[in-house]
Amino acid sequence: MLFSLDVVRACKGDCLLLHYGSKDKPRLVLIDGGHYSVYVPHLKPRLEQIKKTRNLKQNKPLIIDLLMVSHVDEDHIQGILEFTKDLAEDDEQFAQILSFWHNSFEDVIEDDVPAEVKSTFTNKFGPASMDGELPDDMTLDVDEDEEVIVSSLKILASVKQGAQLRSRIINKLKAELNVDFDGEPIVARNGAEPIQIDNNLKFTVAGPMQPELDALRKKHKQWLESLRKSGKSPEDVLAAYADKAVANLSSIVVLAESGGKSILLTGDARGDKILDGLELVGAITPGGKREVDVLKVPHHGSSNNLTQGFFERIIAKHYVFSGNGEHGNPERETMDMLRKARGDGDYLIHLTYPVKEIDVGRKADWAKEQKKQQNKKQMKPDREVRPDWSHEKNSLEAFFNKYSSFAKKLRFVEEGVPYVINLLEKVESE
Repeated sequence: MLFSLDVVRACKGDCLLLHYGSKDKPRLVLIDGGHYSVYVPHLKPRLEQIKKTRNLKQNKPLIIDLLMVSHVDEDHIQGILEFTKDLAEDDEQFAQILSFWHNSFEDVIEDDVPAEVKSTFTNKFGPASMDGELPDDMTLDVDEDEEVIVSSLKILASVKQGAQLRSRIINKLKAELNVDFDGEPIVARNGAEPIQIDNNLKFTVAGPMQPELDALRKKHKQWLESLRKSGKSPEDVLAAYADKAVANLSSIVVLAESGGKSILLTGDARGDKILDGLELVGAITPGGKREVDVLKVPHHGSSNNLTQGFFERIIAKHYVFSGNGEHGNPERETMDMLRKARGDGDYLIHLTYPVKEIDVGRKADWAKEQKKQQNKKQMKPDREVRPDWSHEKNSLEAFFNKYSSFAKKLRFVEEGVPYVINLLEKVESE
């Protein structure tokens, strides 16, 4: 029996393959596809390798039994857009998708984005804003919350990208959308039974949670009604529309189980919400602990999403951190949380890039954020500015040098080399 997690280099994002079934009848789940820059150099070659090891003829497609896009952020969905575009334009289709799990923003809120919101963003930030991007040369006013703006842009981009992806997969590639949920959004519900993906594989959905989505929908509808009545300005619309947690609130969280082994797939969900969701579906006792074989660490190891308590309650044999240092992830603070929670226990840490390479990205992100703070300080002198990067205080390399026994647990995904965590029978990688 097969049950393995195949970790693909995904730059700042996620790209994972779940192998299951048997050696005679191997099956495959694709979870996220990273950024645009991931598909051609990393994901497509890996899929071609898998097709080769299965001895499939050129005109016989590799079957993707399930494609799951955990949520709408660019570093998860854009590689899937590239993949499906490739399939749609390829008459011989080297791969075929049978089933598709995805929650679009419109489905989550049960409404479309109002035209006045779209026009606000395009007028203020240009046409590229509908792709989720700010102009490179834009300097924001000191009182504008960049995080809110960027979150809003991602929501708008998700509407465009999600519609494009659903149309391509359903209409062109003929895959079924959320068939295990009767075509409705994928949510965690109290008392819901696990989804039987295969005789030997089940998925327990632990996020997003129905009560939170219900509250979000109510809040959204109240806001729309208020907007219609008040005649607010475009700036008010911009500030009011964003809910910084929307994308991550809707992140699909799945506990995959087979042959007595388990993998917790978390997308970019917050650690506390993952625990709440697992409690909701009965996968962990209230306040209790849960052992899993593999934990895909949420949100690329961002310390904003995690606490030491999360690592004390979710105890894994393998911790997978997907990130190349962009946005500072994986963060040193998160590694320290894990170290303090698990100590010298029996576990491994899997990074998708070498520590030195991650630190290059983290240092660049540090300087970028420092420059933003310095620009804002010129307009508002009492604002704090982070100090210059310190290799000793801020780098992962110095951290792991300090805790050498912890560093011995590190493993790395190498460029161009299949990286498979086998929990049952070994997957043939090449």
